[in-house]
Amino acid sequence: MSLKAQAKILRILQEKKFERVGGTKMIHVDVRVIAATNKDLEKEMEEGRFRQDLYYRLNVIPLLVSPLRERIEDIPPLVERFLNDFSVKEGEDPKKITDEALALLMEHDWPGNVRELKNIVERLVIMTPSRVIAGGDIPFFAKESSHEIESKPTLSKLSTSLDSDSLRMARIDFEKQYILRKLREYEGNISKTAEAIGLERSNLHKKIKSYGLDIEK
Repeated sequence: MSLKAQAKILRILQEKKFERVGGTKMIHVDVRVIAATNKDLEKEMEEGRFRQDLYYRLNVIPLLVSPLRERIEDIPPLVERFLNDFSVKEGEDPKKITDEALALLMEHDWPGNVRELKNIVERLVIMTPSRVIAGGDIPFFAKESSHEIESKPTLSKLSTSLDSDSLRMARIDFEKQYILRKLREYEGNISKTAEAIGLERSNLHKKIKSYGLDIEK
């Protein structure tokens, strides 16, 4: 948004009125504004690209949302939602996605966040001829990976990740192994494991599903 446009928005918020382009009548407004951005507005202000007065006018109740790469456990439910949405749009039964394909999606950095994920899922729905989206249908992500992904790790088989190529992947692998270890320690009992590691039971279930963990009792 240009500085000129920012000044106009600020004036409307302050005076609660505006005049249409070419109009002669002042229009009064009483609205609540929800604004979103993917930029660092404090940095934008320092570099003169965003007005401080508009920032402080908008910054009443800030809500910070972590990027998708920092909450990969949200990817499986988001993918499921998008698959269902696109199936309704096309009037077809929703396609399924394998654990291997989900693992590849969870490895991606997602610079475009949820919007990028939605576009990728739509692309997969359109371009995948079968009713099941597999890992082989995502070659554009598979090429980015320099290590193998186990689609179904179990309690009796842990994969080490000390040689991961990135801190993010090391964190993901560590969390996966940590959860597996604790599940084994509590003999697969979800409630006891969740209490021991300080997670809500529902949140632990989400992580187990997102990592494709197969709990062997």
